[in-house]
Amino acid sequence: MIARILKWLMLLQLLAVLGLAYLAMQAWGVASPLLAVLLALAMLLAVRALIVVRNFRESRRLGSPVPPEYQLGAMGAARLFLGELRATLWTSSWGMLRPRLHAAGTIPGQGLPVLLVHGYVCNRGYWTKLSLQLARAGIVHKAIDLEPINADIEEFVPLVEQAITELCARTGSDRVILVAHSMGGLVARAWLRHYGAARVARIITIGTPHHGTALANLAAGANARQMSRVDGTPSGWLAQLAASETPETRALITSIYSHHDNIVAPQASAQLPGARNIAFGGIGHVALASDARVLRQLLAEITIKSEVAQPPSAPHFA
Repeated sequence: MIARILKWLMLLQLLAVLGLAYLAMQAWGVASPLLAVLLALAMLLAVRALIVVRNFRESRRLGSPVPPEYQLGAMGAARLFLGELRATLWTSSWGMLRPRLHAAGTIPGQGLPVLLVHGYVCNRGYWTKLSLQLARAGIVHKAIDLEPINADIEEFVPLVEQAITELCARTGSDRVILVAHSMGGLVARAWLRHYGAARVARIITIGTPHHGTALANLAAGANARQMSRVDGTPSGWLAQLAASETPETRALITSIYSHHDNIVAPQASAQLPGARNIAFGGIGHVALASDARVLRQLLAEITIKSEVAQPPSAPHFA
């Protein structure tokens, strides 16, 4: 569904560029058609950039304090903005239009299989870069599409259950590792509440608003309401989810987050008590799963957990 919506949006953007180029030639006196198209493209890019700027401004206004060691100077702030803009443009204009994963490489079946769970208004195409890293490492993985996009988070839980069942059957493994971005981390925790921990070795969340985000108040859908914060208080659904978890449950979770997340506000909402919390700085929300530093950390977490869960003498399955 997301891919179809994005294709229509791309078509509308193309028509907008052509319309602006025509206007530039007819009303603004631009003589060169190529220059007119380039000017129209620059205007479209400026609009996309302003959306990113707006998210950064709101997330900072509603955000938590940035620790001194993560403070950014002018160059760091510029890299943060450009990195998030690039990730947003690539994901929405290419990656999610062609939602494909890479197959495991020449040594398939290394370690535990991995299930990838995307976030709000995304699809499996969000994971393209991580999928390539997993394939190169010989790690079997699968991703799901959370649809319908505006559904209650609880409605996504059966999709996770079905995917885990299929992944275990395909690989011969009795457990998987869940890697989830943003809302996907809440979906993973909801699945854990319903089905227990018997088939999961680790849940790794990336930029997940475990205690809600104020920016969800501006979004649409039942799932956005579940991720919301009202007067600094997480939604009732989030409170119930947290109350259902034991220390043993939390110990299964690793939360990777950025102090400069431009969607999760306050950024400290991504810190989950009882879980292993790993902080980064200078990375935006969409860029988290494509940033080289985060990718290295993710592979280390997946590999280490796989080695602990499967001794060297244990057989691997393709």
